[in-house]
Amino acid sequence: MSKPRRTSERTATKARSLQRGTIPLLELDSDPRAIIDPTRHKRLTNFPKRCVLCFFQDVIDDLVRNGAREIDRAESEGGQHPVYEVEIDGQRLAVAHPRVGAPNAVGMLERCVARGSRKFVVCGGAGVLHDQVAVGHVIVPSSAVRDEGTSYHYLPPTREIGPHPHALRTIQSVLRRNGVDYIEAKTWTTDAFYRETRGKVRMRRAEGCLTVEMEASALFAVAKFRRVMLAQILYAGDSLGGRRWDHRNWMRHQARELVFRLAAESCLTM
Repeated sequence: MSKPRRTSERTATKARSLQRGTIPLLELDSDPRAIIDPTRHKRLTNFPKRCVLCFFQDVIDDLVRNGAREIDRAESEGGQHPVYEVEIDGQRLAVAHPRVGAPNAVGMLERCVARGSRKFVVCGGAGVLHDQVAVGHVIVPSSAVRDEGTSYHYLPPTREIGPHPHALRTIQSVLRRNGVDYIEAKTWTTDAFYRETRGKVRMRRAEGCLTVEMEASALFAVAKFRRVMLAQILYAGDSLGGRRWDHRNWMRHQARELVFRLAAESCLTM
């Protein structure tokens, strides 16, 4: 009985050390254990060690039509969220749609880490803050401004956070090897896409942000917290850089399949 008592004492000490602050979001509890813990998803011995989190449902649908095999499935009020396995040049790769927004994306990342994946590349699209960046251009985030809420439950407050350095270098190497022109730049991660005001856009551009999206900083934070490798490849989508918002029909661009292929190659190279 002594072991449970010591665990209870440690938990009580941790609870006493967590102080109430002015802003609840900044009340970080660094205890790695949680009441609803992702490790309840038992690690699967045969789960792929490498995983691409792909925001392109059309690309995933093509993979399924071409033989991708479902290996895991999460269910929620938002529906069913499968994880697939594909084989590329004899190597196994997990592929999953992380869903939109930092909480959803982090949930899928946590699940895949708990199952056994350790190396991740995320591929998706992003709004651009400069009209001059053509739709479809490949962009690699070098850091992300933490203007979302999820990352603050994993790491202490900082203005920015970056991807895993080795994962970032691997993506850069793969892009160069394939002759793909890309821009390495800072991204702005925000929860509130209906609050991307002109003032906020000017502010983010002034600090060096090229893109805006909803997940990068949270995914970078969770990967660091869980000690796994993760980086991201984006392509330029809609534009917030002009006098009016321009959708630019970005969700139908042919870059999507290319960006997934580059993400898969990068992940398998890591």
